[in-house]
Amino acid sequence: MKEEKAEKEEPILLQLPAGESNLRRLIDLISSLISLSHSVKTFPAKWQSIRAKLEQLNSSLLSAENCSSSENSLFSDTVESICSTAIKCQDLARRCINLSYSGKLLMQSDLDVILANFVRHLYDLARIYNTGILKNSCAIVVSRPPPGAGLDDMRFYLRDLFTRLRIGDCKMKLQALIALNECLLEDDKNMRIVVETGDMVGLLVDFLEYEEVGTQEESAKAISVIAGFNSYKGILVSASAIAPLIRVLEVGSDLGKESAARALHELTENSDNVWSVSAHGGVTVLLKICSECSGSQQLISSACCILRNLSGVDEIKRFMIEEGAISTFIKLTGSKDDVLQIHGMELLQTMASGDEPLRQMVIREGGIRRLIRVLDPKSSYSSKTREVSLRVISNLCLASNSSINVLLGSEFLNCVLFFIQNGDISIQESAAKTTFRLCGMSEETKKAMGEAGFLPALVKLLDAKSSDIQEQAGEALLNMISTPKNRKRFVQHDLNVLRLLQLLNPEDEKSCNRKLLLATLLSLTHSNTARRKIANSGYIKHLEKLAEDGNTEAKRIIKKLSENRFRSIFGGIWHA
Repeated sequence: MKEEKAEKEEPILLQLPAGESNLRRLIDLISSLISLSHSVKTFPAKWQSIRAKLEQLNSSLLSAENCSSSENSLFSDTVESICSTAIKCQDLARRCINLSYSGKLLMQSDLDVILANFVRHLYDLARIYNTGILKNSCAIVVSRPPPGAGLDDMRFYLRDLFTRLRIGDCKMKLQALIALNECLLEDDKNMRIVVETGDMVGLLVDFLEYEEVGTQEESAKAISVIAGFNSYKGILVSASAIAPLIRVLEVGSDLGKESAARALHELTENSDNVWSVSAHGGVTVLLKICSECSGSQQLISSACCILRNLSGVDEIKRFMIEEGAISTFIKLTGSKDDVLQIHGMELLQTMASGDEPLRQMVIREGGIRRLIRVLDPKSSYSSKTREVSLRVISNLCLASNSSINVLLGSEFLNCVLFFIQNGDISIQESAAKTTFRLCGMSEETKKAMGEAGFLPALVKLLDAKSSDIQEQAGEALLNMISTPKNRKRFVQHDLNVLRLLQLLNPEDEKSCNRKLLLATLLSLTHSNTARRKIANSGYIKHLEKLAEDGNTEAKRIIKKLSENRFRSIFGGIWHA
């Protein structure tokens, strides 16, 4: 009985004052319907979808209020059609609230039909706006609020811009986009208003497809600004921004490409979005930009950053390799631009890190030779570029013994030694770190370093201004003299042993790490020559003082020296 009664009831229509336009009646009806939809508890997913379309319709219709819509029969017919659908939707909402429908399946079907009708209405409105049928009849252009104006004033201004973007001609759209970008860059609060105003983000995405260059550039610029906020990235992705951004990146203007690349860089910081970029052909487009170096430094730099984000997914990294990524990145390392060189180096490291076959590919294709060329002291590369080159070579070649021969057969050791002795503090520190890692590779490597002249250079670094350099030099020196040949070479120079003892001064609080110095001296006591030089040095008093103070390592060294002296005396008596 309850269901039969419901069928006889007329739909509950909004009572509006006489004289209001059909458009205003429809806007109020839809607003009421949006509020009513929040009270519906059944079929929540379907009503959520319907409510989203109602909000889009409301925004689209508000854009038409200042236009000469009454003169256009196509628009008037569309308004009537939307009104008819909205009345039916209102009736379905009431029946869902009262649970007065005849069956769930039938109601689900009715809701699907309503949703499809709303989608069609949105398409019809978009087609009308895009044809330019509607003309703005408002003679007054809303002025931009002054700095410090309230949110309501700015919201009104931005909504007016939205209207002009909807129904304006090409010139008006471009002017509105320029004004919109000024607002976005001025205050983060404006960003929130824009994102929450109707379907403005979706409209900006649509403008990426425009043939008019200025409109495309300004919309890409706006999207790149929005993409810089983590909380709004999901909105851009939901608005299907990635595919048109890639198209702009491929065929857009120089400025459009730069903005699109910035936006994609921000969006791919979220690993969930990298698949979408790859699926829409982004990898091929990005590698082409990097390979041809046809764009600006900013564009290529952003492309490199996107590729680095994409390479975090193993399947995409493999596809990048198939597309020639390694040779492209090696080519970038030879760029005349320092920023692009560094991008190329870091991409090689990112791709090959922890992947022995890829490291070997980089070596085979000449990547390491190109990086070593950057270290040539006669070249004009910046210190920053050389620092990165040292780090990348170290990470690629010092991860396994199989790659070290490539370095030993080149000028690499001589370059590292040069920067230990002559580089500014930043590259000197990088060279010291590389030296320390080299020492841990093999006996052959340590011998080669000893022959190249690293020992006296490391001794000089023991009192460097940087404590990090001191530490790296001390560790490297201790490692190197563990090789008998290097130990012998070290003690041949009196100043080497003398300097170690000088640095042990107990009164010098800024001296090198005493633990490393003592460990080095203890290692040297394996050599008869070193023991004599230590015992005969005027600075042995530093060692004795530390031993008196209870330093265990110092005591061990003194004991070694005493044992040697006793054996010498005993040997003299024996042979007398």
